[in-house]
Amino acid sequence: MESIDQRISYYKDSDIFGRYITNSDLELFIERKGLSNEAILLGSSIENKSIYGFSFGTGSIKILIWSQMHGNESTTTKAVFDFISLLKSTDIKSKDYLKRINFLIIPILNPDGAERYTRFNATGIDLNRDAQNLSQPESKVLRKAYEEFKPHFCFNMHDQRTIFSAGETKYPATLSFLTPAFNKACDLNESRDRSMRLITCIEQGISDLIPHRIGRYDDAYNLNCVGDTFQSLGTPTLLFEAGHYPEDYQREKTRRLVYYALVLAMEALITNKIEKASTEAYFQIPENKKLYFDILIKSVSVLNPELSGDLGILYKEILVNNSIQFKPYIAEEGNLSEYYGHSEFDCLLLSDLENLKNNKELGKILF
Repeated sequence: MESIDQRISYYKDSDIFGRYITNSDLELFIERKGLSNEAILLGSSIENKSIYGFSFGTGSIKILIWSQMHGNESTTTKAVFDFISLLKSTDIKSKDYLKRINFLIIPILNPDGAERYTRFNATGIDLNRDAQNLSQPESKVLRKAYEEFKPHFCFNMHDQRTIFSAGETKYPATLSFLTPAFNKACDLNESRDRSMRLITCIEQGISDLIPHRIGRYDDAYNLNCVGDTFQSLGTPTLLFEAGHYPEDYQREKTRRLVYYALVLAMEALITNKIEKASTEAYFQIPENKKLYFDILIKSVSVLNPELSGDLGILYKEILVNNSIQFKPYIAEEGNLSEYYGHSEFDCLLLSDLENLKNNKELGKILF
C-alpha cells in the first residue's frame, strides 16, 4: 500500500506549519506567492482585521471555499494554502482546474479568533451559529460573498476534536465529511444529493490511504449553522472535518489528506465522475462516535490508590508564545473498557507502569 507521502505530491508551503495560523501567516503567504492580484478585501472583523478572499479561474463551475470560521481550527487553512499554491503553479492540473472552475476562497474567516486561538470571534460568538441572525461582521462577509458569487458548491472547512472514532470502531476519524440537512427531517433533495455524491467520490479516492479512518459527521439540523442555511438555499454544501492521524498532533499528515480531498473533489467535478456516484455509498460511511481519549490509562489504582478504574485523559490546547502547547487533564475516570486512547498504558504491565512514573507531564496530574 502506498504511503500518504508517496501518493500525494503537492505544493506545500513549508513556512506554514503547526496549529497556530493567523492573518500574519496569510499576509506573508500573499507576499511570497505573489497573490496581490488575486486577493480581494472582502471586509473586516470586529477588531478591524482584514478578511481576504482569493479569486481564481474562469470556469463555469463556481466553488466557494472558506476555512477557520472557528479560529482554533487551522488544519484546513493549511490545506487551503497548499491548494492555492497548486493553483498558482504550472502543474497541468492547475491549468485544467482554472479553465473549468471559478474559485472564491476565504482562508481565514475569523481572524480575531485565529489570533486568540479560540473557536469564537472577538465578541464571543460562534460564527457557525450566526447564519440566521447575521449579527457579526464576519458572518455578513460570508453571506455577502455567497450571495454575490452564487456558487454551485460550498466547501465548509473545519477541524474536529481527537475524541472521534470512525463509527464504533478502534479507528480514529482522521477525516470526516457531512452534507448538512436542509430541514428537520433530514430529507434528500437535489442539493443534498449532489453533495453526497461528491463526498462519495472523495471517500472512494482516499479510503485506501486511511482505511477505516473516514467518518460521517452528525447531520442534526440547525438552520443557524452556515452549512444548513446554504443547503436550504439550494446550494450543495460539503463539510470537511480534519481529525487525528496517529502521532500527528500538529496535523501535518491530516493537512496533506485534506489537500488531497480537495484535489479529488475537483477531479470528480471536471470529469463528471460525480454523476456516476451514488448516495447509498455516502450512508455507508460510518457515523462518528466519541470513543477516543488522547491518553487512556488502564488499572490506574496500581499507580495511585486514590484513583480507581481507568483514566481518560484529554489535551487542552493552550496558546503560549505564538505556539500551541498540549496540556493533559483528566476527562473521565471509571470503567472505560469501551473506549480507546491515541496512547494507551496498562498499569498491570511493568513497562507501562515505569513509563508513566517517568512521565513528568502526566505525573503532575496522576500524583
